[in-house]
Amino acid sequence: MNILAIDTATEACSAALAAGGAIIERSELAPRRHAELILPMIESLLAEAGIARRDLDGIAVGRGPGAFTGVRLAISVAQGLALGLGVPVVPVSSLAALAIDAPDGAAHRDDVILAVIDARMGEIYAGAFRRTRDMLVEAISDETVGPAEKWNLPQSTLAGGSRWSIVGSGWDAYRDALRARLCTPPAFADGARYPQARAVLRLAAPRFAQGGGVAPEAALPVYLRDKVALTLDEQRAR
Repeated sequence: MNILAIDTATEACSAALAAGGAIIERSELAPRRHAELILPMIESLLAEAGIARRDLDGIAVGRGPGAFTGVRLAISVAQGLALGLGVPVVPVSSLAALAIDAPDGAAHRDDVILAVIDARMGEIYAGAFRRTRDMLVEAISDETVGPAEKWNLPQSTLAGGSRWSIVGSGWDAYRDALRARLCTPPAFADGARYPQARAVLRLAAPRFAQGGGVAPEAALPVYLRDKVALTLDEQRAR
């Protein structure tokens, strides 16, 4: 199958293509340039693989959470391509895509991955995950948005013993607050990682293999909050 994946939910703009048994990708840290970059990235991937848009069998897309404009852009591009080609879309959590790029480690049952994206306004998008037997990830808590100092550990980790890996820009922005919420210090932490299209592709692949996916119009963004910026009064109160 020829599957295209895109993610523009954060500062990273990325696209990946699975074609002919190989995966190729493009990625660039380019805040506010996603709309300029994503379509040329896609065309570059298709040209390198030697296929045309009509040869695509499906589109995978990072559905958020993340920046409002970035999430809307990815969904819009995925919907437009899929509608024109008559192919299904598999939306993938951008937090899950971030989590799957954490180091595998020993991957025993107590390993927990915390994916955190800086949501601005003093908040983080957060989701906790565990590795599956096929080395993908599964959520063990709801994805949330809120102040880092109020983030709650998943119930399944409260007994202690969990080994934490933390990935995402939320760690660099709020590491002290997040460290205080954990039962033990993280075994690994990297605040310079962002969701990547290759990870979106990896998570979407099993659904495509099973004939899954949704119609383009059913591929919807996930924002988690409906507020883009603080009011002037809120800014003065901070």
